[in-house]
Amino acid sequence: MDLNKLLKVATFAGKIMLESGAETYRVEETICRICLSFGVETADSFVTPTGIMVSISDNNETLSLIKRVTSRGVDLNKIDKVNDLSRLLQDNKNNTGIEDFYESLLIVNKGDRYSVLTTLIFSSIAAGAFSYLFGGDIKDLISATFVGLIIKIITNYFEKLAINEFFINSIGGGISALLAIILFTLGVASHIDKTIIGAIMLLVPGLAITNAIRDTIAGDYLAGITKASEAFLIAISIAVGTGAVLSFWINTLGGSII
Repeated sequence: MDLNKLLKVATFAGKIMLESGAETYRVEETICRICLSFGVETADSFVTPTGIMVSISDNNETLSLIKRVTSRGVDLNKIDKVNDLSRLLQDNKNNTGIEDFYESLLIVNKGDRYSVLTTLIFSSIAAGAFSYLFGGDIKDLISATFVGLIIKIITNYFEKLAINEFFINSIGGGISALLAIILFTLGVASHIDKTIIGAIMLLVPGLAITNAIRDTIAGDYLAGITKASEAFLIAISIAVGTGAVLSFWINTLGGSII
C-alpha cells in the first residue's frame, strides 16, 4: 500500500466534503474510515473550517499531511456521494483500489450542478414563498420574487469576482432594501418589511448555524464556535446593508416602512 497516495486521496475526499459544507466531525470520520478501509493500522484527522490535518501509521511508518481549505459553499449532493463511497469501502461492497477510488472522487468533485437558470428560478421562488410565509400578501410575494432574482444574480456575479463574503452580503441586503422601497413607492409591493424579509432569506446563513449546533453537540467546540462566529458575522453584514438603506430612506428622505 502506498501510504503517501492513500494520505493524499483521503485528504482530498475530506477537502471535497468540507468545501461542500459538511460538518467537521463528519469530515474527520470519513477521512479515518477511508484510511482504515485500505488497511492502515491507525488513522487520525483533525479538521477545522479552514484546514485539514491527517496522520496515518502502518508498519512503523507515519505520514502526515496538512491541507488548507479556502473555498466553502453548499453542495449536499457531493457530501452524500463521498460519504457513500467511504461506507462502501468500509463494508467491502466494492473491491476498487486506491486509484479507482481516486477517480471516483474526481468525478464527484467535478459534479453535476443545477444550471444557472434553474438556480435563479428556484431562488426567486423561495424568496417569494418566505415573504408570504412571514405575513406578506400576494403583492409582496411577487415583489420578493423579483428582488430575490436580482439579489441572486448580483451575488453570483460577485462570488465569481472573489469578493469578500461580508461585502457580498452587505451589498445584497442593501439592494434588497432599495428595491423593496422602490417597489413599495410604485405601489407594486404592499409592505417594505415583508418584501425585504423574503428576499434576504436567500442570504441567511442557515447551513452555518446548523453546522455550528451539530459540531458543538458532537463535542467539536472549536469548529462550533468558528461556525457560529461566521454565521454571526454574515447576519451582521446583512443587517448593515439593509439598515443603511432603510436609515437613509427614513431619516434623510422622510420615508416610512409602514
